[in-house]
Amino acid sequence: MAKDSKTGGFQSAAGLIRYFDNEDEKALKLSPYVVIALCVITITLVIVANALYPT
Repeated sequence: MAKDSKTGGFQSAAGLIRYFDNEDEKALKLSPYVVIALCVITITLVIVANALYPT
């Protein structure tokens, strides 16, 4: 019996690489610091809301 050769991995990944490699000029670009700040603010709001309105 011959083993089946799986050759679809790289070919299917090549399309994703091509897709993510192409940047859109109109896309919203956020600094990593802004993303971290938004996460911290969201966490703080959830903690404060949980303290004020316990379930």
